[in-house]
Amino acid sequence: MESAKDDRYMREALKEAHKAFEEGEIPVGAVVVCGNRIIARAHNQTERLNDATAHAEMLAVTAAANYLGSKYLDECTLYVTLEPCPMCAGALHWSQLQRLVFSADDPQRGYQLIKSPLLHPRTEVTKGIHREDSKRMIEEFFRLLREK
Repeated sequence: MESAKDDRYMREALKEAHKAFEEGEIPVGAVVVCGNRIIARAHNQTERLNDATAHAEMLAVTAAANYLGSKYLDECTLYVTLEPCPMCAGALHWSQLQRLVFSADDPQRGYQLIKSPLLHPRTEVTKGIHREDSKRMIEEFFRLLREK
């Protein structure tokens, strides 16, 4: 069930995704919340940084770890507009993320394609918050890309 808190923070992640869209990046945005406070924000920057690992989740995890002064995010929630890929899920595992909330499934590249669990066993997962908003933005991005 969608909580008001989840709605609020996913809207912030969607703002980050919109920034990526405007910059010509695949529109994925993420925020990390700890103690009811956003401690990190990020959006995809793979093109800008010329770095295949510069996914929104990876950048947000790094920023949150720097903010906390700890490699563990075991009291944090990551809100992200698209299901994390296996690389990002692995990073979330190693950071021992408490909770993952994502909007839309990624049936082509999402971590759920992998049979063995990639997330930390204690990570709680909620999905589908603002699913249609996220899907619409991604579909529009790729539609515009095909038209170029």
